Amino acid sequence: MNKLAIVKEFYNFLRVRKKWWLAPILVFLVLLGGLLVFAKGSALAPFIYSLF
Repeated sequence: MNKLAIVKEFYNFLRVRKKWWLAPILVFLVLLGGLLVFAKGSALAPFIYSLF
């Protein structure tokens, strides 16, 4: 199973079960995770980690 299949399966889950409120939560978590991974090696890391 590739990564696109997981996205397609999640989309089908949202569409069939009418759980559209889950989509913004997932997008926020992915963006937050990307920010933390990106900032891990930068000079911004101490400032970002202090927010949490």
